[in-house]
Amino acid sequence: MVWFIDGTTSDRFKDAQGDFHHVQTVRAYWEGLRRDGQLPRRDDINPRGMVSALEQVFLIEQIAPNHGRIRLAGMALCDLLGMDPRGMPITAFLEPVARASLSSALAGLFRGDHLLDLWLEAERGIGRPALSARMILLPVVGGYDEPGLALGCLCFKGQIGRAPRRFTISRMLQEPLPAGKCAAKSLGLAQEFAEAPRSFQKPPAKPHLRLVSSRED
Repeated sequence: MVWFIDGTTSDRFKDAQGDFHHVQTVRAYWEGLRRDGQLPRRDDINPRGMVSALEQVFLIEQIAPNHGRIRLAGMALCDLLGMDPRGMPITAFLEPVARASLSSALAGLFRGDHLLDLWLEAERGIGRPALSARMILLPVVGGYDEPGLALGCLCFKGQIGRAPRRFTISRMLQEPLPAGKCAAKSLGLAQEFAEAPRSFQKPPAKPHLRLVSSRED
C-alpha cells in the first residue's frame, strides 16, 4: 500500500521512474539487504553494491525527531549545492517553503514506519535552467550508540547551471513498511560504509570511505 500526501495518484509520475534509474538501483539494493521484512543494518551496506549510483548517494543521521543531518554525500550532490553538504540538514536541498513538509515526515522515516519518495522541481532564474529531480530516503538500523539513519539517493535531470540549486516538492510519497518487522538489532559497526566508531555525542569523525564522500576536508 502506498499513498501520496496530496491524496492523488498520477501515471505521469509513475511513468517517469525510468528517468531516474539510480534511485531504482539504490532502492533495489536496499530491498535486497532486507531479511524477513527487517530493515538493513548499516554494517550490511557495501558501496560496491550500488557503485553506478554512488555520486548521487548520501547517508543522513537523525539529530532530532524531525531533523536529519547529512553524514556522507556523493560528488553530484556537492555540485548541486556548490559546496560540500556534509554536516548540513537534509532540507538544505529544498527551498525554504518546502522544508516543513519533509521535516514532518522524517520522524516516521527514522522510526522505520515508512520510506520517502519525493519528486522535485528546481526554481528557475538567470543561469538556472529547468531542473527536475527525484529523492528517495530509506531507513537503516545504525550501530550501537548511533542515532536513526537513512540511506538516500538524489538524482536530477537537466543542467545545474548556477549553484546552489534547491527544489520545491511536486509530490511526496510515504510508503508504509510492515508493522512489527522494522526493528533489527545491529550486531556491529559499519566497516564499508562508515566513519570510525563513535558516540552520537562526540564530534563527527572524518569518513573512511572516499567512494561516496565528495572530497577531502
